[in-house]
Amino acid sequence: MPFECHFTGKKTTYGNRKAYGGAKISKGGFGLQTTGKTRRKFKPNLQKVNAEITNNDGSKTTVKVYASAHAIRSGLLIKPLKRKFGYTRQQKLAAAEG
Repeated sequence: MPFECHFTGKKTTYGNRKAYGGAKISKGGFGLQTTGKTRRKFKPNLQKVNAEITNNDGSKTTVKVYASAHAIRSGLLIKPLKRKFGYTRQQKLAAAEG
């Protein structure tokens, strides 16, 4: 399983960390100069969660996937019921309609 959000596609990106040095121009120096550049990683805030994924035939399956915190907060993923026993409000409404 790659370290990538299943819903938004966010994944690790790369950039540079710059270090600066030098004396102020007013103090007789040349100002700030870049004294070093090193590679760094920007990692997204991914959580491993159970989610209901819709298949091509329309059925839903529960799968453990990586989801970004943004996807969880914005409601892009649907979490399955934690317990299979007992009645929930959704089950009562479905039973009343059917």
